[in-house]
Amino acid sequence: MNLNKVFIIGNLTRDPELRSLPSGASVVSFGVATNRIWKNQQGEKQEDVQFHNIVVFGKQADSVAQYLKKGSSVLVEGRIQTRNWEAQDGTKRNKTEIVAERVQFGPKRGGSAASEKPAVGKTEELETIEYPEEEINPEEIPF
Repeated sequence: MNLNKVFIIGNLTRDPELRSLPSGASVVSFGVATNRIWKNQQGEKQEDVQFHNIVVFGKQADSVAQYLKKGSSVLVEGRIQTRNWEAQDGTKRNKTEIVAERVQFGPKRGGSAASEKPAVGKTEELETIEYPEEEINPEEIPF
């Protein structure tokens, strides 16, 4: 059995770019940044940031283009796909991206996503995940 399934939660790195396919269907592309924070063996905080290319098709693409912008929080569920092509100069190119099957908008920060200016005095406290301080030994995991 094979499975190609991805779930990421992150923030848009750029505004969505809406285009149309020759068939008339909408397609939107945007970037999402995710990060991972941990402590190394010396107890120093470490952070790793990953950038993901996202592609959305159909009616969902129209919604993404309308409501999301750079900095918006988003959950993306989809599959990984790598495209290969030859550039005009003859070099071979490839791009790995997540083809979204479902996009869920995250909480709005300080006003509506459509307005450029955040509402004064309105801030929303976001839930944070508290990670354990101690190192986890993989041999202690019961499965």
